Amino acid sequence: MERKHPMPFGAEVGEDGAVRFRLWAPHAQNVAVCLEDASKKLPLTKLQNGWFELSSRDARPGTLYRFQIDGNLKVPDPASRFQPSDVHGPSLVITPVAFDWTDENWRGRPWEEAVIYELHVGTFTPDGSFKGAEQKLDYLRDLGVTAIELMPVADFSGRRNWGYDGVLLYAPDSSYGTPEDLKHLIQAAHNKNLMVFLDVVYNHFGPDGNYLHAYSPQFFTSRHHTPWGDGINFDGPDRRIVRDFFIHNALYWLEEYHFDGLRFDAVHAIVDDSTPNIITELAQVIRHKISSQRHIHLILENADNASHYLKRDREKRVRLYDAQWNDDVHHAMHVLLTGESNGYYSDYAREPIKQLRRCLTEGFAFQGECSPFHHANRGEPTTGLPPSAFVSFLQNHDQVGNRAFGERIGQLTSPQALRTAMEILLLAPSPPLLFMGEEFAADSPFLFFCDFHGDLAAAVTNGRRAEFAHFPDFTSAETRERIPDPNDEATFTRSKLRWPNLDCQSLGADPHAGWFQFYHRLLSIRQQAIVPLLSKICGACTAKDFDDDERGVSIEWALTDESALTLIANLGNESLTPESPKQSTLIYSSSEEAMKSLDCGQLLPWSVVWSLQTRK
Repeated sequence: MERKHPMPFGAEVGEDGAVRFRLWAPHAQNVAVCLEDASKKLPLTKLQNGWFELSSRDARPGTLYRFQIDGNLKVPDPASRFQPSDVHGPSLVITPVAFDWTDENWRGRPWEEAVIYELHVGTFTPDGSFKGAEQKLDYLRDLGVTAIELMPVADFSGRRNWGYDGVLLYAPDSSYGTPEDLKHLIQAAHNKNLMVFLDVVYNHFGPDGNYLHAYSPQFFTSRHHTPWGDGINFDGPDRRIVRDFFIHNALYWLEEYHFDGLRFDAVHAIVDDSTPNIITELAQVIRHKISSQRHIHLILENADNASHYLKRDREKRVRLYDAQWNDDVHHAMHVLLTGESNGYYSDYAREPIKQLRRCLTEGFAFQGECSPFHHANRGEPTTGLPPSAFVSFLQNHDQVGNRAFGERIGQLTSPQALRTAMEILLLAPSPPLLFMGEEFAADSPFLFFCDFHGDLAAAVTNGRRAEFAHFPDFTSAETRERIPDPNDEATFTRSKLRWPNLDCQSLGADPHAGWFQFYHRLLSIRQQAIVPLLSKICGACTAKDFDDDERGVSIEWALTDESALTLIANLGNESLTPESPKQSTLIYSSSEEAMKSLDCGQLLPWSVVWSLQTRK
């Protein structure tokens, strides 16, 4: 089966074998395409509105090419499908129909089944490739994962990067493999009943390898400012072409690569005063073009907690976006487990258990209240939104990698506390997300790394260390010098997962195997006992306070059949006295002792009980 997304720009191989080259270069007087292998330079015809175009039989699949601007600057194709020699090298003509898809019957999986596993291709396996990730698919399926989320793969400068510095958004980075390797990974995942999501970055381009300023400065606008400089021009003159570039990119990944969904990075940093804004239009176009054919899931990262993007229609169907990463639930839980209160954790230090309860029952902790850290009101009400609109996690690339030394949560709290947190998050109605390696308590850090050179490398290293200057532990320059250099290859190497032997079935014989079995058991219970209840949650949710402590959680999610999913948890070091339990069927308890103590009116420290309660 062939899959191809037709694009109005870039290099497209036609049915007659000719290659059509098309570039939007409104700042250029003339444009030529340089065919590297044939040493030919062919002029493009200047069209209206800044477009240049040429159809030629001198090029074919496998031809290396660049665009030459005004007889001088040679640049890669901004819509390049592949860059064999990185962002400054020539682009490669690709014919997507050459890949024979065999997953034509794949329709995806419902969002309620989502258990997401976020991974960075370059550090997930020893060889850091798409092929290496494919070798771990059986492992992920057996763990209980239903969706893999790849951190951004769009071509970035150098051989290593988190992916958020991409500059050629249509080209999978060559350090991970070829486009065919990525397609093979996705197809293999589908054959194992696994969805695959992709993280995409539409709020900025990376600092090295972006040539758009030279011939298409209209891509940017000085009217809006972002942490990376001028904003992308989503709402000024020529915005239609700019918007289409990103909309086609989203469709390209979903159609040509058959991804099952996209995670949109930091949309709060996209400034767009038009109606509809680009965030809304992206979802509208995707839903109109693809969603009727198969399950497509769209996920936001949005520090503004703008809940209107998550609204459902009268039939409770997704209108725009399925869900948002819920930083609030992470921050509240992190404070409870570690006691940390620096940075954005300061917003959660006063009443973390109260905020955790609100996250579990309503989604966001901040729904318009003042955030002292942000010096502004933050968030919108979540009334009417289901738990499925909020992705919960205790680790992800940001929350681990943005720490100075990349420590994972297992190094910051006790095993008992960590188990309790995951007993809550993995069985709660909201879809959970795991960060690669947390399921076996990986002890390798995940550090911030990149591969820049010269002045840019020095600026990134110094900027990274300066970020921590206001934290008490890093007030001295000498201490900040200990923060790993992002450009040092050793920083990247240290971030690679160290895979233990997980064959041992005994929970006590090997700590890594024990953690794996713990996560596997919880995810099995989730699929068997929790997922069938999610469609029955009717919106009524009750959270109760414990009389004798501020470390307890007691929540009921009402179901349409008049039963209720109930959670009782103790995240403290002292026993609690909850209300007398009603008639119920046990789904999970931390231990037999926890259940016995609950029957006697006490809840042991760091324990969790999930049950299905019958309403009489």
